[in-house]
Amino acid sequence: MPIRRLPPETVNRIAAGEVVERPASAIKELVDNAIDAGASRIEVEAHGGGLTRILVADDGCGLSADELPVAIERHATSKLAPDEDGLWDLLRIHTMGFRGEALPSIGSVARLQISSRAKGQQDAHSILVEGGQVGDVAPAAFPGPHGARIEVRDLFYATPARLKFMKSERAEALAITEEIKRQAMANESVGFSLDIDGRKILRLPAEHPGPQGRLARLAAVLGRDFQDNAIEIDQLRDGVRLSGFAGLPTYNRGNAAHQYLFVNGRPVRDRLLQGALRAAYADFLARDRHPTAALYVTLDPTEVDVNVHPAKAEVRFRDPALVRGLIVGALRHALAGAGHRASTTVANQALDSIRAQQSPFPGYQPGPSPAGFSAWREGGWTPPTQRPMDLPGLNEVSARVEPSFGGELAEVVREAYTSVAFEDRPSPDYPPAAAPFDPVDFPLGAARAQVHETYIVAQTRDGMVIVDQHAAHERLVYERMKGEMAAGGVARQTLLLPEVVDLDPAEAERVVARAAELASLGLVIESFGPGAVLVRETPALLGKTDAAALVRDIADDLAENGAALALKERLEEVCSTMACHGSVRAGRRLNGVEMNALLREMEATPHSGQCNHGRPTYVELKLADIEKLFGRR
Repeated sequence: MPIRRLPPETVNRIAAGEVVERPASAIKELVDNAIDAGASRIEVEAHGGGLTRILVADDGCGLSADELPVAIERHATSKLAPDEDGLWDLLRIHTMGFRGEALPSIGSVARLQISSRAKGQQDAHSILVEGGQVGDVAPAAFPGPHGARIEVRDLFYATPARLKFMKSERAEALAITEEIKRQAMANESVGFSLDIDGRKILRLPAEHPGPQGRLARLAAVLGRDFQDNAIEIDQLRDGVRLSGFAGLPTYNRGNAAHQYLFVNGRPVRDRLLQGALRAAYADFLARDRHPTAALYVTLDPTEVDVNVHPAKAEVRFRDPALVRGLIVGALRHALAGAGHRASTTVANQALDSIRAQQSPFPGYQPGPSPAGFSAWREGGWTPPTQRPMDLPGLNEVSARVEPSFGGELAEVVREAYTSVAFEDRPSPDYPPAAAPFDPVDFPLGAARAQVHETYIVAQTRDGMVIVDQHAAHERLVYERMKGEMAAGGVARQTLLLPEVVDLDPAEAERVVARAAELASLGLVIESFGPGAVLVRETPALLGKTDAAALVRDIADDLAENGAALALKERLEEVCSTMACHGSVRAGRRLNGVEMNALLREMEATPHSGQCNHGRPTYVELKLADIEKLFGRR
């Protein structure tokens, strides 16, 4: 077949298909341009899922009449400039856009009108592009002192086949909303507004730059619960800075949709984030639960390539292992610093459940409050046949109330706590032994009762705490086992007959390259020719295990996440099972000293706010919330 040159119109439409996949991607390109123009406020409107009409207005520097026709030419941009040697550097990118393809691509498949007034100029001008046909620059009305208004109508009208691949208007509108949310989270100092089909969807005022403003913007986008249950992250390693916020383990979701990564202010999607989060939260969450996080990576532009995807939705790090290690280490450090803290949503869910189930006792008829006893004397109210105090089970023992603390008992509780040593663990600032104190001032309060021989009820200064004794002690034993395993290493057992595992040559090379790391976890391997690995020793904790399946799982993890998570998770699962069987069981009676010793150890042990499966170990109810349940507030 002869080689033919494609006409410009076809070239434009091919390029438009790469850059403008759907209305949300068109809006992303226009918002990127507005941010690069220095906008402090960006307004977005969409109709018909963005296919009928899109409007993006900003208060940036604007375009002059001479710049308008150049702006819609392909590969024309103000964001790249040659250096002193006349070279164009594509590695040191400081702007959101740089290709010069967005406006001409949109104009080749839709009706595009750009109206703008440049900063410092009196007149505003506009230009119209319809299906790639460029009109003349003409004077136009413009509401603001400077900025740009870009209107896109009938998206993909010039390529009708593309319309068949669009989803429903609702799905496209949701994609637009998600894109604006990502842009808003990446730029907290820029105000955003979004209207879809005339309905106000988002109103996000500009926030002050910095962690507090960023957290306020994240709360506005992800919900107020995220702000109440987020831990701040700020770490620097080898010139790479990681900042942002991550949710507590007990504040988790059923999918990974609420995990966001921003690189040098650019929202990106990267599998590296999902793998790093999975590794950091590995022993805090069940496999079907996912953490919530918004992480911001800042590094030298030469260390990341943003020119690997037409829509700039993906990036490539020069040293991905450094970035991944930074994310995992920073998250683990932040989670350890959170101590025994559990999410506030646990208490809210408990209170909502109580309110939903509140109802009078069966057979109990409340008397009229205005008349009271006199109404009964006059025959206007029939008392219940069964008094509330005679209800079945009410007189049975359901709790063991502990006496008030003081004197010798308080000292016993203190000694029970101080007798346990916790190395490298943050501990609460307790009063010195000589100073008098009230145990209700402890973070988890003073134990007052054990209910159903399973739950410890403790009183705090401003509320109460209910602790699941088995789940709490399971986490304490598990953390102790992890510390012992880290200090003494993982015991190994030698296979009587070493097992040969056949892999793809690339997979085998990846696994052998991590031989030292795997050996520290108890798995000793070595290369056995191209495409094969020899297993000599396995972790003793796993007992009799399928070595071949384990190595293949590790190879899959290394290919997907860059880390041998399968082995770590299996070891942690065994430790978790051992901790479960070695913990205080539900149904065991505890005395006051034992209950308080458990509470004090929880306060001194990181991650004790959730069990090994991500469930909360305690629920804290504030006195104000309890009073609301009884109508006192």
